[in-house]
Amino acid sequence: MNLANINFDKMDGLVPVIAQDSETNDILMLAFANKEALELTISTGYAHYYSRSRKELWKKGGSSGHVQKIVEIRVDCDQDSLIYKVVQTGGACHTGYYSCFYRIMDGKELHINGKKIFNPKKIYKV
Repeated sequence: MNLANINFDKMDGLVPVIAQDSETNDILMLAFANKEALELTISTGYAHYYSRSRKELWKKGGSSGHVQKIVEIRVDCDQDSLIYKVVQTGGACHTGYYSCFYRIMDGKELHINGKKIFNPKKIYKV
C-alpha cells in the first residue's frame, strides 16, 4: 500500500476506519487513523487508531487484550476511508459487547441486539 495515496487532508490528518470481522463480515466499530496509526497497523499487523478525544495513538486491545489482527486493509475509491478486515479477540466494544453496533433503531426506539461478552469493569481501570 502506498501511504502517499491515502488522503488524510479532508479531515485534518485523519481518515475514518471501519473494523469488520473477516469471517462473519459483522461491522465491529468505527474509529479514526492518522498516518502514523496506519503505518503502525501495517508494520505490526494489529489495528492502531488515533483517539480524537485523547489526541493520541492507541493500539486496539492495548489495555483490554482484545486486539484486532489485520487480515486485509481496503481503501475506498476516494482513498479517504479504510476498512480493516480483522480477527477480533474478545469484544471490540469498550462497553462489553462484541460489536459497537449492538443497538437497533426501531422507529424512534433503540433496542439492544446482542449480549455482553465481557465485564468492562473487570478489564478497564478507571
